[in-house]
Formats: sequence, C-alpha cells, structure tokens
Amino acid sequence: TPVPATKPRSSAFISVTAIPVSLLTAVILLDKFGVTLNTITLGGLAIAIGEVVDDAIIDVENIFRRLRENQTQSIPRSVFRVVLEASIEVRSAVVYATFIVALIFLPVLTLTGLQGSFFAPLALSYIIAILASLVVALTLTPALSLLFFARGVHQSAEPRLQTWLKSGYISLLNFFARAGGVMILAVGVLCLTAVGMLPQFGTGFLPEFREGHFVLQVQSVPGTSLPYMMQVGREISHELLKNKLLATVEQQIGRAEQGEDTWGTHRCEFHLELVEGVSGRDQEKIMSEIRDLLEEFPGIQGEVLTFLGDRISETITGETAPVVINIFGEDLNVIDEKAREIEKLLAKIPGAKDVQLKSPPGGPRLSVRLRLDRLAQFGYRPVEVLEAVQIAYEGIVVAQIHQGNRVADVKVILQDSSRRDVEGVGDLRIKNAQGLLLPLKQLADIELTSGRYSIMHEGALRRQVVTCQVQGRDVSSLVAQAKKEMNDQVKFNPGVYAVFSGTAEATEAARRELMTNSAIAAAGILLLLVVVTGNWRNLLLILANVPFALVGGVLAVFLSVRGSGEAGEGGVTIGSLVGFVTLFGITTRNSIMLISHYEHLVQQEGLTWGLETAIRGASERLIPILMTATVTALGLLPLALGSGEVGREIEGPMAIVILGGLLTSTVLNLIVLPTLSLHFGRFEKPTLVEE
Repeated sequence: TPVPATKPRSSAFISVTAIPVSLLTAVILLDKFGVTLNTITLGGLAIAIGEVVDDAIIDVENIFRRLRENQTQSIPRSVFRVVLEASIEVRSAVVYATFIVALIFLPVLTLTGLQGSFFAPLALSYIIAILASLVVALTLTPALSLLFFARGVHQSAEPRLQTWLKSGYISLLNFFARAGGVMILAVGVLCLTAVGMLPQFGTGFLPEFREGHFVLQVQSVPGTSLPYMMQVGREISHELLKNKLLATVEQQIGRAEQGEDTWGTHRCEFHLELVEGVSGRDQEKIMSEIRDLLEEFPGIQGEVLTFLGDRISETITGETAPVVINIFGEDLNVIDEKAREIEKLLAKIPGAKDVQLKSPPGGPRLSVRLRLDRLAQFGYRPVEVLEAVQIAYEGIVVAQIHQGNRVADVKVILQDSSRRDVEGVGDLRIKNAQGLLLPLKQLADIELTSGRYSIMHEGALRRQVVTCQVQGRDVSSLVAQAKKEMNDQVKFNPGVYAVFSGTAEATEAARRELMTNSAIAAAGILLLLVVVTGNWRNLLLILANVPFALVGGVLAVFLSVRGSGEAGEGGVTIGSLVGFVTLFGITTRNSIMLISHYEHLVQQEGLTWGLETAIRGASERLIPILMTATVTALGLLPLALGSGEVGREIEGPMAIVILGGLLTSTVLNLIVLPTLSLHFGRFEKPTLVEE
C-alpha cells in the first residue's frame, strides 16, 4: 500500500519554524550581552523577519523543487541524497549572502555617540537574528525537510498559483528581453532621477518624539521678581488648560541653592501632560497652538519642546534647542551686540521659532565696592567685611541638631525682611577686631547697577548664545540659510566669531561617521563578492541592484514628506539612512542568490547560457524572492503605517524606506537583472590553456 506523501503545506511549516527559533535565539543572546528588549531592539528584530525566514525559504524551496524533479525520474534517488544535495547546492550562496548582509549592517553597529546609543542595539539585534537564521537554515531546516519529506512530496506538479505566477513572469521576461536596450536605458534614467532627488530632501538628526509630554520654557527680562513670574505662570496655565487635549499643567520656578540649573527668578518651566491617545499629528498641532498663545503675553519669551527633545539637545550642545549659534569673543558688549544682530536676523528666517538670546544683559544688580581708605582709617580688614556680608545674606552653618538618625544643619542668616530690603543693605553693621561697629555704607560705595546673571565661557573665551526651534522645515536647510545670511549681513569685529552647533552639525557628523564606516565595510563586502562571483562582470551585476533599491527608497521618502502635510519637515534622518543600509543588504542578497543560481545551472547542470537558461533560472528564483519580500513587507507594514506616532518615531522612517525600496528592487531584480545577466553575464567555468 503506498504511503501518503507529504503535502506542500509542510514546506511552509518548515520555513515558518525558522522565525521563532531564530528570534528566540537572538533574544537569548541579547540577554547574555546585557541588552534589554525595547522598541529599538524589537524594531531590529522586526526588520530582520524577512531575512530570518529567507534562508529557510531558499533551502526548503530548493529541496521541494528537487524532490519534485526526482519523482519524475525513471529511477528516483533516495530522499536523503536529494535533500543533502539540494541543501549543499544553495549552502554556499546562503552563507556568503548572510555574511555580506551582516557586513552591510556593521557600520550601523559601530556608530558612536548619541546616534550609536539609538541605533547600535537595533543593528546588534538584526545581525544576531540573521546569523541565527543561517545556523537554523544549515542544520534544522534540512533535518526537518528530511523528516517531513521522507515519504516523498504530495505531487510532482507545481501548485496552480506558482504555475500561474511563473507563466506570467516568463511572458514578461520574454517581452523585456527583446526590448533589453530600451528597458536598461529607462531604468538608468529612473536611477539617475532618484539620485538627483536626494539633495532636494531635507535632513535631520532624529525625528520629533511624540511621548505625550511637552516642556514649555518661559522667561522675562532679567531681574523680574518671583511673585510676578508666579502670577504670569497662573495666567498661562489657565489659558493652556482651555485646551481639552492637555491633562495637567505644572509650573516649576526658582531653584535650589545648589541646583544644576542656574536660572534667575525671571525664568520658569512648565510641564504639560497630554491626555492619553493623542496622535502625533495632533501633538504637532498643539505645539503650534501653544506658540501662538505665548505671543499674547507681552514681555516674555518662550520655547516649546518635547521632554526627550529637550534632553537630546542638551546632550549634544548643552542647550535645549536644535539650532544653537555660539558667539565667542573677549568683550561682552561686542558679543552681545553681534548676538542681538543674529537674533533679529534669525527671527526673519522662515521656519525659525522661539528665537532666544540665552544670557541677556541688563539685569538689576546691587554693587558694593569696598573703600580701602575708609577700611584702613577705621581698622577693618577687607576679608572681615566680605565675610560679614556673606554671612548676612548667604548664611553660614554654625551647628548641627541630631534627632535619632536625622541630622539638620543650623545656619545663621539675616531674617527675610532685612535681606529683601535693598535700601537696608547699607545699614548692615560690621564689627572689626577691636569691637568697633560701623554701617556698611561708611565702608563701601553701594549703588544699583545693571549686569547679567551669568557669563558663559568656553575655551577661555566669553560666549553668548542664540537659539531657536524649527517648525515647518528641516533643520539643515534652515541652518544653511542662516549661515548664508549671516555671512552677507553680519560683520564681526577682529577676535569675534560665530560657531553653529546643534542637531544639524550632529547629523553631519553622524553621516560622515556612517559613510566612513561603510567605506571600510565595503572593502570586506567586495572581497566576499569576488569570492562568490569569480569575475568582475557578475560582481557588477550584483551591485547593479543597489540603485534599484535606491529608487523605491527615495520615492517612499518623497511620498512620506508630501503626505505628512508639513513640507520639508520630513526628509532623510539618521533613521532613514539606516533604512537605506538595511535595504541595500536585502537587495544585494537577492542578487547574489540569482547570480549564484545561474552559475549552478551552467556549471553544475551543464546548461548553455542563453535566453532559455536566463528565464529558467529567474523563474526558479521567483517564488523565494516573492516570499521573502512579502514576509519582510508584512513585518514592516505596522511600523510604516504608524510612522510618527508615539513609540514609532525612529523605526517608522526606516520601515518606509525599506518598504519603498523593497517594492522597486524586487520588481527590477526580477525583470531587469535577468536581462542584464543575459547580455553581460559570464557563468561558465574559466578554462586553463596549456602551452
């Protein structure tokens, strides 16, 4: 009695098994490395899903196809032999392709600084997942195939869907092969157009984060009293709470004696908590409404930013804004004058919001200048007078009180009413060593002047800072315009100069680092490709697929910017660049598998290279390529659809780039690459000529 053969759905089960096994292996290894599971590492695993299942798909599909062919033979070979040879047939290409993909992603893993903190864990989880899938494809997949296919396959003929897809695909290949020159020219123009569009996109460091929390910083002129700022804060809070999407508003004003923020009483900070479930687009709208609201309060300046944006900007430059202009010099008056010119110039540039001078001069100050002649006349030492003033107005610890395990300092200081009376400073009684008491006004000149509450320094130079937020355009283009207008309109004195810093400079530094690391990795990739292909023609065929992916990625970025409703605010961030890197790895892998299959057909099966062989090889790779692209697209689709929403700000742009590039690279890989291979490929073994 014949034993029922294994049904085709068994091959799907074997392929899908690679996903949980590979991902669980990656999770275990990440835990061993001390890397936690978060949105970044999970994003890396989501991006790797298509690659994870690709190795198993390639192996199982080749095994299944060879078993079908074996059953049509007059004397079929053993299933074990067929499974072994089918796995070995694709093993070399799978190994090389996986290592090349890992090398392509290595520059992301080696990023340093803030960008490395975001993207290195993603790259690590991605690389570990695809290497785990390689081990699974080389060990578990052939074993499961032998187990499930030990009694043969269900039928020798291909399923109807595959037959229909291959039939249509073969017709397309025949058509495009006859019009190869025109098609190659059209694709070349398309690729050049995509490359030409890249400089038109704005660039940014990281996307805007939408964590549902805003930080609103408000300041008035230096010297503004604490009660007045509290009153203004109550009025602002009342107006803010009229927005139904704001849940709570908290005002923070004043500072501790040893606080890290050296703000004066003229500055305060609001923490705004949004109601749960506010979309990213609504959060952007709320920020714009808050800026409009602040303009209704005369005499104050404000800037609105997200909590993470605040911390990231402070990490990069020490300031909270993405655009920071530092003016250096020796003379405070000169650098203040130039800073005010830059402030006015920056405020006129479209997209510049919340322009601020960070250390404005002109704050009220009480000047106490000791009169050395009077001190000498009455027997006072300067240090005695200074210590007395310090104790009176700052206080000094003189004892401690112990209550159980609690210790409290006892400080001597003037009472509040005396310390708040500016006119009473001159009446402070100072005692000398002989016991003589004199008021401070007889020992010093006391007068009200103006000054600044802080003087910033860097590199032994005095520094003034102008900052601004960006709305409605990308940071890099705004900085470029600001630099141009500053060169044309602002003339700096000798020894005075301006330096731009912020996310635009951080983006450029990260891009340079990524490009440098990519150039180093490219050497290793080319070396592996030379080993895989054996000749420069086939090497160029594999690399030809990279522009195919670029077309779709650029188109996806263009559509996402147009669809965001904020022209210029999107564009190419570091996340988008990482998406392009991932995309190049996926497309290079598909090219390697197709070229390697052509070499197998010619060198191992003895077929003559020509149109028939090119069509056969491409049709046999059709299903694995489509399955890999489909699985990858399904894994990334939720991230792409939720791009810009809370928790998906980084992975969203990456997913959009990969999806767009995957679409064009898959189509062009299946149509253009076989045509290019037909005209330019060389797949025969090199022959040795004896002399």
